[in-house]
Amino acid sequence: MRRVGPWYRQLHWQIFIAMALGAATGAIGGETVVPAVGWLGTLFIRLLKMIIVPLIIFSIISGVSSVAESGRLGRLFGKTFGYYILSSLLAILTGLVLVNLIRPGKGANLVDVAASELPPLETPSSVLDVVNQIIPENVVAALAKPDMLSVIFFCILFGAAIAALPESPRRAIAGFFDAGFQAMMKLTGWIIALAPLGVFGLITRMVGTTGFASFKALGLYMLTIALGLLVHMFVILPLLLILLGRINPRVHFRNMLEPLAVAFSTASSGATLPVTLRTVEEKVGVSNRISSFVLPMGATVNMDGTALYECAGVLFISQVLGFDLGIQQQMVVVLTALLASIGAAAVPSAGLVIIFLVLESVGLRGPEVNAIVGAMLAIDRPLDMFRTSVNVFSDSCGAAIIARSEGEDGVDAEVRAVPVA
Repeated sequence: MRRVGPWYRQLHWQIFIAMALGAATGAIGGETVVPAVGWLGTLFIRLLKMIIVPLIIFSIISGVSSVAESGRLGRLFGKTFGYYILSSLLAILTGLVLVNLIRPGKGANLVDVAASELPPLETPSSVLDVVNQIIPENVVAALAKPDMLSVIFFCILFGAAIAALPESPRRAIAGFFDAGFQAMMKLTGWIIALAPLGVFGLITRMVGTTGFASFKALGLYMLTIALGLLVHMFVILPLLLILLGRINPRVHFRNMLEPLAVAFSTASSGATLPVTLRTVEEKVGVSNRISSFVLPMGATVNMDGTALYECAGVLFISQVLGFDLGIQQQMVVVLTALLASIGAAAVPSAGLVIIFLVLESVGLRGPEVNAIVGAMLAIDRPLDMFRTSVNVFSDSCGAAIIARSEGEDGVDAEVRAVPVA
């Protein structure tokens, strides 16, 4: 079992404390204190943006090449990837519907948008424009821009091409990208460790310039995301278990309680993976042949909670800025959130990094956007813990459904206890 240190060493408590200190500092000092500490938030946002492109490149290429390298697993790969695309798409659409119905950002005062020029909003005018936007003419130019739809598309194809190589070159190239991914995860962890300082600067700036009125909108936004995650975890995923696997959702949920608790406490599906593998094999009853393939792939490409958060978060930001995204723009958000969630690293707050990709897909950028994302960070930790649990639960549902489709009859036959070692 993963050992947990003192409460004050845990990142979520540090962020909560930084949020309280930032609110107090902004309320007492007002706008005069903003220049002294606001730069901390700006620096943190720049660090997050710095790692976006390399993190996506190494994550997607490493993940796709590793899970698709065996031609004998073609059928299993197709089932697994098909389930993950379906579940992520359903999560995104859930977030899309709720944000359009609740409109948590409507009339919110998170930044003084009247004092500066709003970023121009970009959108393709047709389906052909979307396709042209996805397929890059120049990959280097797409990386430099960055045009993240094109980057993600190329990385998926390149990962599949690596998997199709003979063993010797495949191992050499795949090993390079896997090592690069491990290094990027380490770097991401270092930057996320600075989150308390970033939160302190961002919240001080927000409260010092706009007061506490912004927290009402953040509270409604938080409730909207939480409602979407609840719907996906307790309605949509159980329906998939019933319809696709003929599995009792109550039995599956009770068998998965331990990894769900670990996922919630660590906010990392990667850190939870060893517990998930053990539980899915010993309690859910899935064979090692299925679990060892489906679950590591899920920790790489299946991020239902993250995908929902990205879509809903971008629409929330557009509402705060006074934009009403049309159906074509929202479909671009859906597509980008789906692709971006495939590249989300299995580390805490990865969704915070990835959301910038989705914002770029509709041209939402600039200091106002950065300020709103910083404000969202203040309440991101509990949401991150919740969406990680959704990610892990979706992975386990996929493993159970695919095992049933492969003829394994003992899957979730009963609520089991983990055998004593």
